[in-house]
Amino acid sequence: MASRGIRDRVAVVGMGCTAFGEHWDRSADDLLIEAVSDCLASAGGLDPARVDAYWLGTMTSGMSGMTLSKPLALQNKPVTRVENFCATGSEAFRNACYAVAAGAYDVVMAVGVEKLKDSGYSGLVRPHMASDGTSADLTLTAPAAFSLLDPAYCAKYAIDPAAMRDAMTHVAWKNHANGARNPRAQFRKPVPKEKIASSPVVAGRLGVLDCSGVSDGAAAAIIVRAEDAHQFTDSPMYVKGLSFVAGPGSGTVDPGYDYTTFPEVVASATDAYAQAGIIDAAGQLDLAEVHDCFTPTEIVLMEDLGFSGRGEAAKHVLAGDFDSDGRLPVNPDGGLKSFGHPVGASGLRMLFECWLQFRGEAGERQLPAPRLGLTHNLGGRPGWCVSFVSIVGNQPG
Repeated sequence: MASRGIRDRVAVVGMGCTAFGEHWDRSADDLLIEAVSDCLASAGGLDPARVDAYWLGTMTSGMSGMTLSKPLALQNKPVTRVENFCATGSEAFRNACYAVAAGAYDVVMAVGVEKLKDSGYSGLVRPHMASDGTSADLTLTAPAAFSLLDPAYCAKYAIDPAAMRDAMTHVAWKNHANGARNPRAQFRKPVPKEKIASSPVVAGRLGVLDCSGVSDGAAAAIIVRAEDAHQFTDSPMYVKGLSFVAGPGSGTVDPGYDYTTFPEVVASATDAYAQAGIIDAAGQLDLAEVHDCFTPTEIVLMEDLGFSGRGEAAKHVLAGDFDSDGRLPVNPDGGLKSFGHPVGASGLRMLFECWLQFRGEAGERQLPAPRLGLTHNLGGRPGWCVSFVSIVGNQPG
């Protein structure tokens, strides 16, 4: 896969993010207005008239660009509404960045929003898609599909199931501990490992506390040319690499697919690293925000993203390598586990954590002088998914 990339050609100069949670008393419009208002304020009180175009990511909370233009009372501005499974917010960001890099606009905004709690569904909302009959696992719930990672990983790498259970528990424990220090997280209390390991079973060995929650939220980012960034802020965030791939969806019928990897993640990470000039992800990155929809997902992602060798991630998780004080902090804001997953907003929420960390504004969870970060979204399910990876930094070059 060959991408020229847009390394250091665009920068983020403002971001806003609502608290994620059960916003029964607030509409998608309310959340959009809050995220956008905070975003404009963080860019030195930018006049909204200076924003040339918008990209809106949402899966179920509105159709067309008017989902954004109406609540913001935009006067005939271009608003592009995008959707790409759970990478929807990241897709809004990617397209907004490319528009600036191409010279089409000077100042753009990427926005993501989702209202899931009052949808009438107890889990993640997704449309019923037409099928040719070869994708039988699409009828499974998301927990059921992702629960297959656990036994497959144990079998392939001869991992003691008890050790794998401990590693899955550690992922949830870590992310809840991180989220407890984040005022925007949906779940803001540490959870004992004993409670996680014994939580009611949902599918396979996945308990309730192995699964990300369902929430509402919104987030936004302002993107400009890198050379213009200091007109808006003293601390811009530079885009180093952006990669999105859509897989062939063949895993459910491919006898070679073994549920221990996401090939789409490997492809998007390889591409993003090449764009950003990264040759040692685990050694060069200072933090990573990854798509921890379920605890075994995060374990497999550590290998697909190159943070651990094959068959070693469970061991590294248990050793604390990805804790906030480990060799590579993963999900220092609490991840999907603590925030829930309002689909259109999650990718931008991940970028917001990098934004705060680079500016030294992460409060209790602040990392020591981070310079380079990764965000990752996964959409779909094992063998049938899309993947997004970004690399961002606080310095050009």
